[in-house]
Amino acid sequence: MPGPVRTRMMPVAEDASVTQLELFFDLVIVFAFTMVTDFAAHETTAVNLLRALLILAMLWWSWIGYSWLGNVVKADEGIARVAMFVAMGAAFIIALTIPESFHDLPGGWYGPLVFVIAYLAVRLIHLTVFWMASTEDAQLRRQVIRWAAGSLSVASVLLVVGALTTGTAQLVLWLAALVWDMGWTFFAGNEWRLYSASHFAERYGLIVIIALGESIVSIGVGVAGLPISWAITVGSMLGLAVAGLLWWAYFDVAALVVEHAMHRAGGERRIQIARNCYTFWHFPMIAGIVAMALGSKKVLSYVGGAQGHSLSDQLHGIPLFALYGGVVTYLIALVGFRHYATGTVLAPRLLAAAVLLALLPLASMAPALAALGMLCAVLLALIVFEVVRYAQPRDLIRHGLD
Repeated sequence: MPGPVRTRMMPVAEDASVTQLELFFDLVIVFAFTMVTDFAAHETTAVNLLRALLILAMLWWSWIGYSWLGNVVKADEGIARVAMFVAMGAAFIIALTIPESFHDLPGGWYGPLVFVIAYLAVRLIHLTVFWMASTEDAQLRRQVIRWAAGSLSVASVLLVVGALTTGTAQLVLWLAALVWDMGWTFFAGNEWRLYSASHFAERYGLIVIIALGESIVSIGVGVAGLPISWAITVGSMLGLAVAGLLWWAYFDVAALVVEHAMHRAGGERRIQIARNCYTFWHFPMIAGIVAMALGSKKVLSYVGGAQGHSLSDQLHGIPLFALYGGVVTYLIALVGFRHYATGTVLAPRLLAAAVLLALLPLASMAPALAALGMLCAVLLALIVFEVVRYAQPRDLIRHGLD
């Protein structure tokens, strides 16, 4: 006879790995990241870039809650599994309404309000499951109450009121909601639970990989339907190389070092590393990847001759800032990520970021393909230098560190 159906939540083991359901959930979130890239590309102005960044931050803030939840209860067991699927549905609606999150389209429901309702649904599902998970854990229950009382309550009001306004008022109210939410989370205490450091680090590493994959998809979409040429081939390879080098900068050593530091830490220090290194420092990494994807997409459309562009056209304004600024943001975030956990400052990465900023005037005068090539060259020089300069400690971290 078949065994009883599990309806209760199951705790996460110390050696747990990311579940397939969590990966499925992440794919929906990354689809939303793709929609953010398209949203930013539709109108390349500073205001629209700020709107896109705000939407991305809201998506991130809804996702990180499930990264913490999945480290307390198994995401694919019992009621948690049902909650994950319902949250996925709400997240998919968020993604679909991104194009009209600030400008309602004629016909249908009012886009900005649907966006907010779906966002709050994702957050409330997370809160409900966390509440249920803390039934027999007084410390976790106190933390959940303290966080929810000050964070979601205030943010919800600001988001709904903002959805019912337009223009600058909407942007300011939504930005205020996000700043309040993040700020309250930072100061709301360190009594969260983190049962598996390896699961937590793996979850964030996978979202970085998927985001980098989204950047490659954006490159492909940018040249879809255009006849293949040497310029498109070279541009595509350069874009792929940039994504690969960003992967190397994260996974070769940095991710391992911080994960080991979180393993060794205990009590509040482990929670602080998880919150600051992963919840907070990973957001500028994701934002940098999305911005880089926007810039790469524009480069490929230029070299492919889309919309009247030619191979000699330069990359200006927001697309150039997104391409170079996205990589600079990513590198600085990696420095902060490792510094908080270990106290080490990665000077070569700060230098590479400074070089990229110094190259911006030259990149703006060069053809778009050359600008992408210079970016790739700086990243390649950084990685080669680190591999040679830090060969021995790198080998110890990758192969000889417990």
